[in-house]
Amino acid sequence: MYIEDLKLINYRNYEKLELSFSPQINVFIGENAQGKTNVMEAIYVLAMAKSHRTSNDRELIRWGADYGKIEGVAERKYGPLPLELTLTKKGKKARVNHLEQPRLSDYIGQLNVVMFAPEDLHLIKGSPQVRRRFLDMEIGQVSRVYLHDLLSFQKVLRQRNSILRANQGRGSLQDVMFDVYTEQYIDLAVQVMRKRFAFAELLQKWAEPIHFGISRGREELRVIYEPLKGVDPDQSAEEMKERLGSRLLELRGRELERGVTLAGPHRDDLTFLVNGHNVQTFGSQGQQRTAALSLKLAEIELLKQETGESPVLLLDDVLSELDDYRQSHLLNTIQGQVQTFVTTTNISGINHETIRQADLYHVESGEVETEKKDV
Repeated sequence: MYIEDLKLINYRNYEKLELSFSPQINVFIGENAQGKTNVMEAIYVLAMAKSHRTSNDRELIRWGADYGKIEGVAERKYGPLPLELTLTKKGKKARVNHLEQPRLSDYIGQLNVVMFAPEDLHLIKGSPQVRRRFLDMEIGQVSRVYLHDLLSFQKVLRQRNSILRANQGRGSLQDVMFDVYTEQYIDLAVQVMRKRFAFAELLQKWAEPIHFGISRGREELRVIYEPLKGVDPDQSAEEMKERLGSRLLELRGRELERGVTLAGPHRDDLTFLVNGHNVQTFGSQGQQRTAALSLKLAEIELLKQETGESPVLLLDDVLSELDDYRQSHLLNTIQGQVQTFVTTTNISGINHETIRQADLYHVESGEVETEKKDV
């Protein structure tokens, strides 16, 4: 899978931009705040229908414009697939092969991407919310059922929380709708947890040997999904429901005090162990970066296994964050295997054949000059 071309209209600092890409390596070079990351972000938004940098879609629309648009052609194993995403101040409209999609969950997954940016180091040392978002975004690319269940779960969670807030401070709660929402909440929560268990198992399968290789055989990485205490992957769905239901009953008084739901997938986490120790707490910066790199490379293999096609890799100003050894390992792994987009302020410090063979795009003040390599 690769992106053949991209067209931006009123996106960030671009009034209009049209580019065609190499199916191998594409490097965007420019100083900071010139627009190179905006192109990378646009590819991500085209794939995921949301930005990795902001939750406010209005920020994606060029200042003073009424709308923004991203168009691209994804070359897949069965042929070219036109994709289009229109951003307005009222919402988004998505088209696949010129046909409007009734739900964004039907659109996501047409183009698979793996993003690696400096902030992805927070996947290891950041908050549980960062890791939950990672789970949801990556599982959502390969499972529309998961996306549907997750969106339904989030809706029911909001409804349940609304009743808790309305009754905050009371000693008890007698509400038929609350009981209905709780039952729905438990059913959907278990669907989400079971899918996350399966994903973490696959991620572990791919990340462990990759990490072992990067660490020169000195470190073993384990990826552990941590849902509600007392829930484990060997349990049946009914056993998980019973455990979550019991825990919610135990927490009812505290939920009424605080006005929020205190147990479920919105409070889950991922733990990463290196040689049996929590790398978030006890790992060095080098170990944390190796773990983050291993997870990203594992994502590529996982998506390839699940979809039958390699995803597009987006490396946003991350090569400068890696030492020479990790940088070389990353570039050696992707060489000739994955369409890759790289942003950097300069390429003089990147001594690798992969970069020397890349198509170059020089970015300055929202203008892009293309330097294609002869094939």
